[in-house]
This record gives sequence, structure tokens and C-alpha cells, in this order.
Amino acid sequence: MLRKKLAAFAAMFVALVIGAGAAMAQAPTNWQVGFQEAHSPTMERIVSFNSILFWICVAISIFVMGLMAIIFVRFNRKRNPTPQKFSHNSLIEVAWTLAPVIILVAVAIPSFRLLYFMDRTADAEMTIKAIGKQWYWTYEYPDLGEGISFDAFMVPDDELSEGQVRLLATDESVVVPVDTNIRLLVTADDVIHSWAIPSFGVKLDGVPGRINETWFRVDAEGIYYGQCSELCGRDHAFMPIQVKAVSKEAYEEWAAFAQKEYAGDDGAEGFVPARLASAD
Repeated sequence: MLRKKLAAFAAMFVALVIGAGAAMAQAPTNWQVGFQEAHSPTMERIVSFNSILFWICVAISIFVMGLMAIIFVRFNRKRNPTPQKFSHNSLIEVAWTLAPVIILVAVAIPSFRLLYFMDRTADAEMTIKAIGKQWYWTYEYPDLGEGISFDAFMVPDDELSEGQVRLLATDESVVVPVDTNIRLLVTADDVIHSWAIPSFGVKLDGVPGRINETWFRVDAEGIYYGQCSELCGRDHAFMPIQVKAVSKEAYEEWAAFAQKEYAGDDGAEGFVPARLASAD
């Protein structure tokens, strides 16, 4: 009993330390159309590249609509009662073949640069491993020592606290320091899951028997939300991701707490939603 009380007090203390700098939350908003605000180098590049694609699409749309307008005006039945009859035009055929090729090559070059950039970092300062399970996430911090892991379940509606986001808040958070290159390893125990945080520009599948790698670097303290983005079964919609980015000093305090609280545990002892507890 005393150990549980001390653990609860320590958890409360760590939550206060982390929460002190976590006033900002990145989550979907009602009627949102565009991307969430970028808070990693990868997402900043994705937003920039999307702007290029948008204007390319606008230019192509204007060009095609202009051609259609010319056809409607110059080649309608009233102005051309006797249509011309021909079957080939070499210049036009070469042009409409080369133009898409040139456009695709122009798009491919920055695309491959971005894919290469977001694949991995050679300067990782820490590593986190995310393991997808039906239907929750297990996180490991190998840099903190062997066996440092915990489970993160979605907070049910009837247990939400003030400020927690419905369907996105979890009982345990992935805690990371800001301005740090973080290597993320993703795998799964049962079926394919996908670890995705929109504001980080991260979406990586977790495949059983395989470890996939990516990275991110958070530029501001706050709470960031994501969800499993691969259909993984009955409760696919109920395995969110909650990341708390804190200062490096606050992270060091949390790391010391984690080494005591989570060491040697097969996942932290968080609550298990009734729908999972009752599952066969």
C-alpha cells in the first residue's frame, strides 16, 4: 500500500513538472481542412512540398480548363458545321507525352529528397521503440536501461479529466525532450499497426517480425496527439498516441523517475479498458 502511494505521489510530481511547460496541444480541430501546425523538420518540409504540389495542380487545372474553353468556343457545332477529319498530329502527340513526363520528373526529385530525409537520421541522440498491440501501444526506452517499458491505453470517456482530449488522451504519455533527434523504431506483436503523429510528419507501419525506423525532432514543448493509422481490428479507432515534449531538464527528471517506476516491468500497470479486459 505504501509503495502504491509513493508511486502515485511520484507520478503526480512528474506530471506537474512535465505539465508546467505543456500548455500547447496539437490535435485535430472541427472543420479542419489543412495540415496541423508543423513541429518537426520533416513536417516543415512536407508542408513546403505540399505547397509546390498545390500550385502545380492549380497550373495544370487552369491549362486544361483553358483548352476545354477554347474547344467549346471554336469547335462547337454552330461555328464548325462541317468538322475537319484527321486522325494524327505528331507534334501534339509528342507534346502530350513529354509534358506529363517532365512534370513527373520535376515532382520526383523533391519527393525522393524528402523521402530520404525522413527515413532516418545519422545523428540520433536517443531511441524509442513503439510496439503496436490489439489495441494499445507499448513503449520501450532502451537508452534508459534494459526493461524500461510501459503500456499506453486510451482514457475512457467516463475517466477523462479536464483538458484531456476525447479518443486521443492516453493514461501514459511518450515523454521526449525538445530539440533532440529521436530515433523511432516501430514494430507490432499481432497485426499491422501504424504509429502516426501528424504535426511531426511521422506515419510508420509496425509489422510483426520486422522493425521499421524513422525519426523526429520536436521544436516546442507541448502535447501532441496521433492515432494508429492502419486498420488493425475491432478497436482500431481506440488506440491513440500521446506525446509530451518537455525541456531537456524536465526530461532528465522524468527519466530518473522512469528508471525506478518502469524498470523490469512488462509494461506499466495502467488501467485496461473494459472492452479489452473482457476480450477473449
